[in-house]
Amino acid sequence: MNDLELRFRHRVPVRFRDIDLGGHAHHSVALMYFEEARAAYWRDVVGRPRLEDIDYILAEATVRYRQRVLYPDLLDVGVGVVRLGKKHFEMAYEVRSSSGEVLVTGRSIQVMYDYAAGRSMRMPDEMRARIQAFEGAGLEGPDADGAGAS
Repeated sequence: MNDLELRFRHRVPVRFRDIDLGGHAHHSVALMYFEEARAAYWRDVVGRPRLEDIDYILAEATVRYRQRVLYPDLLDVGVGVVRLGKKHFEMAYEVRSSSGEVLVTGRSIQVMYDYAAGRSMRMPDEMRARIQAFEGAGLEGPDADGAGAS
């Protein structure tokens, strides 16, 4: 994942509550760092700032722990869309310490979801265009949704 250029950056402080008995961030906290960065991306890049504007569900997430996340620190979380399907998108994440060390990397697959209808939906063209304008070309890939919702 280090070969990816994740252009969107979001700062997240390591909170005291993040730390477990081992003196480092609990393993579950990495997903919260990803989520905070993903929400900021959705707000700033996709242009959907409100909670009601989140029209996807998380289908899959992977996390790779490379170094310990320690308190106190101000993390730099890189996030970007790396693949677009008809009804889903894949994001990559890289969490760096304030000194620049890569601490955690990961990926997630989100499926576009119509909460009122209770089913997956196609990604709106306007949303796809915003993501492609920010990320550049080359995001289209095989449309095999990890959640079986193609």
